[in-house]
Amino acid sequence: MELLFSKWVSAFLLCCWLSFFIGHSVVGLNGNSRVRAVNLGGWLVIEGWIKPSLFDDIPNGDMLDGTQVQFKSVTMQKYVSAQNGGGLNVTVDRDDPLEWETFKLWRVSESVFQFRTTEGQFLTCSGDGSIVTATAESPSDSETFYLERNFNNRVHIKLKGGTYIQASNDNILTADFPGTPGWDDNAATFEMMVVGKMQGDYQLANGYGHDKAKEILKKHRNSFITVDDFDFLYRHGINAVRIPVGWWIASDSNPPAPFIGGSLEALDNAFSWAQAYGIKCIIDLHAAPGSQNGMEHSASRDGTVNWQTSPEYISQTLDVIEFLASRYAVHPALLGIELLNEPSAADVPLDVLVPFYKQGYKIVRKYSTTAYVIFCQRIGSADPFELYQANIGSSNTVVDLHYYNLFDRYFDKLTSLENVQFIYKSRQSQIQALNSANGPLVFVGEWVNEWNVTNGSLADYQDFGRVQLDVYNAASFGWSYWTLKCEKKHWDFEWSVRNNYLQLQPGVYVGNSPRKRISRVILLLGVACIWI
Repeated sequence: MELLFSKWVSAFLLCCWLSFFIGHSVVGLNGNSRVRAVNLGGWLVIEGWIKPSLFDDIPNGDMLDGTQVQFKSVTMQKYVSAQNGGGLNVTVDRDDPLEWETFKLWRVSESVFQFRTTEGQFLTCSGDGSIVTATAESPSDSETFYLERNFNNRVHIKLKGGTYIQASNDNILTADFPGTPGWDDNAATFEMMVVGKMQGDYQLANGYGHDKAKEILKKHRNSFITVDDFDFLYRHGINAVRIPVGWWIASDSNPPAPFIGGSLEALDNAFSWAQAYGIKCIIDLHAAPGSQNGMEHSASRDGTVNWQTSPEYISQTLDVIEFLASRYAVHPALLGIELLNEPSAADVPLDVLVPFYKQGYKIVRKYSTTAYVIFCQRIGSADPFELYQANIGSSNTVVDLHYYNLFDRYFDKLTSLENVQFIYKSRQSQIQALNSANGPLVFVGEWVNEWNVTNGSLADYQDFGRVQLDVYNAASFGWSYWTLKCEKKHWDFEWSVRNNYLQLQPGVYVGNSPRKRISRVILLLGVACIWI
């Protein structure tokens, strides 16, 4: 009898321990742990360079919104130019193309476009026999042109009524070419040079059209990031993910054109997968209405930065923060909300950004007293200390820094050793100074084991990655690698780890996945039952 009682007590204690094991031993940010995260870039906010194949089937796919083009008259051998960058006449008299000779496309369809100048005006022509000027502030029929193109990048431009534009002897553009031009050297034929492109959510959706874009994005969202990726991250010691989202997620069932719904369901899935693996989630508002930096990953239509110019855009952005905070504040996987990714220092003034950050902080606090509120440093010529001096919030605040030894001429010719020295001399000293400041925690929210060094060896990359991990591990909040998956190998966290280019430091590997651990728990329960 005593033996039987002893077995029952032992079995009961074993079951209690197993219950505790299942519920409490998942990897999380416990004790003095810091964030060791990976960004899920290119998933819910599209960046064409991460997965170029998303754009492969768009007709005239090199002429999407924001594409920069230049036109050269084949008869005059002069470039079309908007005087003063827009607001005045259009001439055909420039020998070399610069900003005034560069136009941004607004795509209406695969062969119908509007042309925007660097100062923001649109080319316009009132009808047959009229001249073309760059004086329209917004586009309508008079600013809409049909473009015919041959395989040698020669183009014809015509009005809706069918009249072709030509370069006249007076060095201006006029809508009066007689008849239909051929592709020989004539006044209505121009050489077109594509000198810049954008591949973001706006370009994909407007390029394919709603129905096809919905099909493409549904497949992408269901396959690019899956539960297996969270298993990989868990097994390699990653305890958080930073998930970029676009502002249209707040109206996911019926987002404004041309954006496509469905990202909210994918974000919900990510939270569920993260919870299963004890991984935390940082929601990063990567794209704001009007665009906060003009880049494709902010869903800009043509590279223009308008977010800071409109109280309506800022109010919309705060509504998105409220939507996200109210939906996820009580979710066990939520770690924090980043209010705005990479606002441009050249365009977004501090006296606009700081009040926005303060309002965003209050909104998050309305729903959670513990979620971290993250403020991204302005990109460009801005000192992150400006956010420490702004007194934005009183608790659980973080400043996000993005560290790349790229995107600046300074790094173009650095050797591998000089890149390493820069990390120690510049990045490390800044992190130490910010850690010592009386204010938000420090987060290296984006970094990558890539540089401009040509023919870098495996050992070179290992050294560069090791140094970055060593320095960024000291950031008081932690770090997040950009990005989990990418067509460019060294930007791809999975590829870099699997191929030993990025060596995670000893101690970060945590062994088996929850699937295997739960299997062992079930086995032990079975043993307990048999023993009884």
